[in-house]
Parts: sequence; C-alpha cells; structure tokens
Amino acid sequence: MRKNKALTLYVVLVFSFLLIPLAIITVTAFGGESVIRFPISSFSLKWFVNVFKTHSFRKSFAASIIIAVTATLIAMLLGIPAAYALSKTKSRTSGFIKSLFLSPTIVPGIVIGFVLYQFLVITFKVPVYFGLLTGHFLVTLPYIIRVVGSSLEQFDFSVEEAAWSLGCRKPEAFFKVVLPNISSGISAAFMLSFINSFNNIPVSMFLTGPGVSAFPATLMNYIEYNYDPTVSAVSVLLMLCTMVLMIIVDRTLGIASMAG
Repeated sequence: MRKNKALTLYVVLVFSFLLIPLAIITVTAFGGESVIRFPISSFSLKWFVNVFKTHSFRKSFAASIIIAVTATLIAMLLGIPAAYALSKTKSRTSGFIKSLFLSPTIVPGIVIGFVLYQFLVITFKVPVYFGLLTGHFLVTLPYIIRVVGSSLEQFDFSVEEAAWSLGCRKPEAFFKVVLPNISSGISAAFMLSFINSFNNIPVSMFLTGPGVSAFPATLMNYIEYNYDPTVSAVSVLLMLCTMVLMIIVDRTLGIASMAG
C-alpha cells in the first residue's frame, strides 16, 4: 500500500512538473500587458493576432514545414531500406553500420550544427536552403531507422519468405507484404522525425542564412529583442496544432498501434 501511494505521489509530481509550466505559458498568452507576466491583470487576444501579423513568423513557419516534410521524406526513402537491410543481416558489420546511422543522436546537436556550418557553408559554400535540408536530413534519419527497425524486429519474415515461395518477386514482396505490416511504425517514424526536424534549434541556428530562416531560429531571435506575450501565443498555437495532429492520428491509425 505504501509503495502504491509513493508511486502515485511520484507520478503526480512528474505530471505537475510537466504540465504546470504549460499552464502558465497558456495563461500569459492571454495577458494584456506588454511583457510576459503571471498572473495576468487583463485579458487580451492581441498577441495571437500579432503572431499572424508578423511576417517573419509566417515566412519561417512555412519554410520550416517545407524543410521538415522534405527532409523526413528523403530520410524515409533511405532509412526504410537501410532498416530493412540491417534487420535481415546479423553480423558485426551490421552492428557497426547501425551504430554509424544512429550516431547523430549521440553527438550533441550544437556540434552537428557547427560541423555542418564549417563543412557546407564555409568550405563548399552551398546554398542556405540546401544546407538546412542536409542538416535536418541528418537529424531525422536516425529516428526513421530506429522506429522502423523496431517494427521490423517484431515482423515475422517467414511471411515474406512464403510470398517468395508463391512466386512473388523480392521487390514486389517487400512492397506488398513487408511495408503494409509495418505501416504503423512508418507513420510513427514520420511523425517523430517531422516533429524533431521542425523543433530543431542547434542545426537551424547554425545553418540559417539570408532569405531563409527556420521557425525556431526566428523565434529565438524574436525573444532576444522582445519580451512580450507573442512568444506565449506561439507556444499555445503549437500546442493546439500538436493536439489536433495527435487526435487525427488516433482516429485514423490509433495511438496504441503506433506505439506497438
């Protein structure tokens, strides 16, 4: 009984630690003061209006969406076959290759951003957009391999072999048998990679340049010179978008199936 009470208290403390800051940010977004203040003394929606009026927010948000979707799709084109090959091959070499693919998750983001800045921008002078896309591709690829690889570990490859024995060619069996059975893992990998790409700050800060800026970098620059509740309003809108996205996923695929 004491263990259950202690566990319940621990869970309450953890959820409070996570949810209380979000509640405070939500409240400050509706404040009428020109600075972020809690509790608020007046109610206003002007900061939400200011979010949509600010040109840099609109432009960088669209750029981040395009970069995140493009980088995730490219990572899926390379990551899914890589995860499939690694799951089919059991050797020391495959373990090394898997560790190599997952290395961007071990290296701090600021190190990856600085290295890419030196390599792409300083040395090869690639365009800003291509540099951002390359950086976000490297950030998203490990998540694709990790999540899809986990789904493939639960997949019974004897089903694929049965398709071969029935005359189905290997590429055809991959698309008709393997992919449909790991569709929930692919969807989860896409969501996780997209969110990590969109929210990435270190790579975006280093590779942002004239004319192209990721949304997190724009938000950080705004906070540097402004301390009004516009930032809180942006946070509330992002939370709402995330909730809507999770509801859509739950109604279509199911959160439980994606977790599995």
